[in-house]
Amino acid sequence: MKQLLIFILLATTLCWMMFAPVYKHVYIMRQALLQQEVDYLLEVGTSGQYGYISQMLIDQSRERLKSFGLEPSQLVYEAKSTLGQSVLTSSERVPRGEGIALTISYPVEGLFAIDELIGVQAPDKQRITAYGVQMSEYVQP
Repeated sequence: MKQLLIFILLATTLCWMMFAPVYKHVYIMRQALLQQEVDYLLEVGTSGQYGYISQMLIDQSRERLKSFGLEPSQLVYEAKSTLGQSVLTSSERVPRGEGIALTISYPVEGLFAIDELIGVQAPDKQRITAYGVQMSEYVQP
């Protein structure tokens, strides 16, 4: 019985050491993808042509992230101006000098489950989040 328990503990530790870099790499890549998408949406949304982040831009973003294996329905987008108003329609354009803040979040989806099996504390945060703020360049004609 003691030998079986030692074997199970050794096998679990060995599996954890082999696969830990893989799922942490997935976590880091998802974080980088979300941050890249935030930066792109802010660059387009704060341009002189837009001054807002349209629903069409968000839908295109969901499709791009879907191509990397993320589930589009689980992506959460929060866009607002630095004054707190929504910036999702053309009627709510943010004037030059105001900032647009964008947050995209995605669930962790049990990436740290193997850590919990061997007793390593998983992070408290259950969502991967990317955030950015950029000043608008939109000038009303």
